[in-house]
Amino acid sequence: MALFQEFEKQGVKLFKYRGTLPIFILVAALALYAYQCYSPSVNGITEFLPTEGNVYQTICLIVSLIGLFIRIHTLGFVIPNTSGRNTHKQIADGINKTGMYSLLRHPLYLGNFLMWLGIGMLTENVWFNIFFILSFWLYYERIMYAEETFLIKKFGDEYTNWSEDVPPFVPRLSHYEKPALDFAWRKVIRQEKSGIAALFIVFMLFHQVQYYFNEASLDLTMSLWNVLFIIFTIYIIVVKLIQKTTDWLDIEKTR
Repeated sequence: MALFQEFEKQGVKLFKYRGTLPIFILVAALALYAYQCYSPSVNGITEFLPTEGNVYQTICLIVSLIGLFIRIHTLGFVIPNTSGRNTHKQIADGINKTGMYSLLRHPLYLGNFLMWLGIGMLTENVWFNIFFILSFWLYYERIMYAEETFLIKKFGDEYTNWSEDVPPFVPRLSHYEKPALDFAWRKVIRQEKSGIAALFIVFMLFHQVQYYFNEASLDLTMSLWNVLFIIFTIYIIVVKLIQKTTDWLDIEKTR
């Protein structure tokens, strides 16, 4: 099999399981962080930074929130039936060319990268983050290859001509074009509810691991991370209840 065919085949397969990588990252990151808290013998990122405790965790949160902002800004302006959470097959009723897509061809994956980089940074382990970056690169490179192959087959020169001036992953900020559509905020609330809540749940878990090894108990106080966890747990419950009782968050009615 030719190499380009092998890349496409691998990308199609990985596309179906692209939600799996974050789970492995989270489990590995939590396990490593717990080990380091139990036996702090490895120099971590914070060894080289003038930060500690909540300050460093807040830096990690900012990195993840930048990724979340990119995802929200992207999804809020996309053409219907594009850039969804579908896993069975590629779907594209058109080519997104404005908003975040005027800066780079795969803004959602850049958002994913930054969201999970912030979580990887919580481990305070340089080698883990190098491993994460390389793994993400190899994993999503194949997915992006398969997606672009699908788009070229469907849209031909329209896609290839547009992609010539738009980088795949690193944004070219000078090329920004105002989104062509209005922001579909109800669509964002519906599609990103789990990701938003999960982000703060993960940060709370890291805080609890650190607190447990320092204090030999769980943190049951109204600390920053516990408060954020409570707020966004309530948020996801409320959104799910709204979805079950009304069509107010119906994606098809957000345009």
